[in-house]
Amino acid sequence: MLRIALENLLGNAWKYTGTRCVALIEFGTAEVGGVSACFIRDNGTGFDMRYADKLFRPFQRLHRDGEFEGTGIGLATVYRIVTRHGGRIWAQAEEGRGAVFYIAL
Repeated sequence: MLRIALENLLGNAWKYTGTRCVALIEFGTAEVGGVSACFIRDNGTGFDMRYADKLFRPFQRLHRDGEFEGTGIGLATVYRIVTRHGGRIWAQAEEGRGAVFYIAL
């Protein structure tokens, strides 16, 4: 299940960096607020943090229809997998500057 979660996050990073001349996708670990977490960071389109509460809800998309492929279910799936394992997922982003998704188990 965790492989599916990581595939979804890496797939999103790939998708949202597709418009960049030089795409950067990183996977690593970090200490965040005293918690060890894995992260996936990209320099893609990012999103407005005002709408971050919608990220992990099914069929909630933060970009215009047709702008990027997808159904809006990927991050909801990741959320369910991570929470089923007793973990937490959260994101930080800036429009036009990319996003980073953290998973702590």
